[in-house]
Amino acid sequence: MTASVLEAEAPRVAMRLVVEGPPVGALWRRALLRAAVAPLVVLAPLVAMAPTADHRFNIYWHGGLFRDDPLRIVPHTLDSLPSYLRMGNFRPLGRMLEKLLDLFAYVLGDVLGIPANIGFRLVSFAAAALLGVVAMLLAESVVARGRMFRRPPSTLAAVVPFAVAGGLVAAGRASPVVLFAGLYLTSAALVLAVPAMLCRIHPQRPIRLWWILPLIVAGAALASFNEVAYLALPLATVAVLARGRWVLALTGRRFWFAAPMRVLGLLWLGFLPVFLAVRMVINHYCSIQACYSGSDVSAGPEVFAALPSRALGWFPPLMWQSATAGASHQPWFSGVVLVVAAVTLLVLAVLALRDLGRLSAVDRPAGAVLLAVAAVAVLLGATMGALNSEIQRAAAAGNWGFGWRDSAVTMPAGALLLAALGHLIRPGRRALIAGLVLLFAAMATVSATANKRFRDEVMDTPAARLDDRLAQAMADFDPTPAGQDRRCALRAEFFTLFADVPFSQYRFDQSFDVAAQQEAGVPFCPHGPTSATKPASGGN
Repeated sequence: MTASVLEAEAPRVAMRLVVEGPPVGALWRRALLRAAVAPLVVLAPLVAMAPTADHRFNIYWHGGLFRDDPLRIVPHTLDSLPSYLRMGNFRPLGRMLEKLLDLFAYVLGDVLGIPANIGFRLVSFAAAALLGVVAMLLAESVVARGRMFRRPPSTLAAVVPFAVAGGLVAAGRASPVVLFAGLYLTSAALVLAVPAMLCRIHPQRPIRLWWILPLIVAGAALASFNEVAYLALPLATVAVLARGRWVLALTGRRFWFAAPMRVLGLLWLGFLPVFLAVRMVINHYCSIQACYSGSDVSAGPEVFAALPSRALGWFPPLMWQSATAGASHQPWFSGVVLVVAAVTLLVLAVLALRDLGRLSAVDRPAGAVLLAVAAVAVLLGATMGALNSEIQRAAAAGNWGFGWRDSAVTMPAGALLLAALGHLIRPGRRALIAGLVLLFAAMATVSATANKRFRDEVMDTPAARLDDRLAQAMADFDPTPAGQDRRCALRAEFFTLFADVPFSQYRFDQSFDVAAQQEAGVPFCPHGPTSATKPASGGN
């Protein structure tokens, strides 16, 4: 290895010789554990919240369809591709993941004897833990020079878990914390994982010939996942460029022909043909008919009007307002949840502070690059949200801080932005870092309490209470005539509550009958045809 390369790889992060205390591996294990556990504390109040929107049905439909044949997910998804393309979206791999997560929730309920809606929340909590871990690893991947796990984690590893947890707020029914949580939180983890992995490729590592095809296929897979995954490669491009230039100090050919740049080029080579071809097909269909509004692109001046609300919508105080918009006159920030969350997060914070003296310091160039990467991630997610007509109307009405699928990326990206900004104020000052840990832990405590208030407001509605009883009826399935009578009473109540929504009535019979047949070989409730044809659906 040449001297110039050694200089480029020379560590600029302050290091300490390990004489006493935990070894490097123990510090990493503790940091990873905090990154996974902190989000669980914040989301715990939502564990028994009834599913909303399509997930009232999808858990039972997908669970019943694929419980005995999980591999059927693949042909089932591929068969539906033409109809979804005509409606304006292309998410084959994302839909496969969605069905797989619903199946996990269904099986988890079956194995543990709990309602499937609780299984659904537990699956989404696992996705949030994954997102917390990946967000921390992205921060470490950007600022570290040399082999990341051979040195102690940086002080970012003490701060980021609490900042990410504080952003996991149930800011409305469309928030990714609430709706399609497992899918979109996992998608966000994928978006952050791609630049993290590329940043860890040594600049001088050779690119093997057998890598080329898998990398091109991986790029095509990102274009076949969902709209959120589209952000992975633009973000990775910024991260690789900024880290190579200002963290590793690479220049000239060593910069432009470094291994991460070549891997990135191969990923783009697979991504662009699929992305462009799919967008051309979708644009054709959407030009001759109305497409699903949730994935339709509406370019115009409204985008710039909506962009500020999406670029700042991840900020926790704004999301607290959305989560507690229907709160009663009683203080929403009081109660057992506040105490339990505060104590648990304080314990985690004290453990983080205990390790703080043994963590690596983050210098100013590395902190500035992380700040830039986080800001770009926020901007990319906000732009994706601002291109949607539904979001544009909400922004025009002055609704700031509400969650949508772009929030799955902007929430952890905003957390990284705040953590990086805090490190840039006075690099290396342990007292400042300790203050950030405690500040973000307090913020996460308030977020947990806001989630409890949101859950209470949702569960006060007749639809949610009915969904809870339906979940319990499926968990304790009674095949006797008395059980059938109780289920038929629940079905009648649902049809009365949604008398003017034929699509919901269709989905009810479709999903609960499939699950009941899989569970006991009987229909949920004997009935005639709900409707002659399947009503149109837009998807998630």
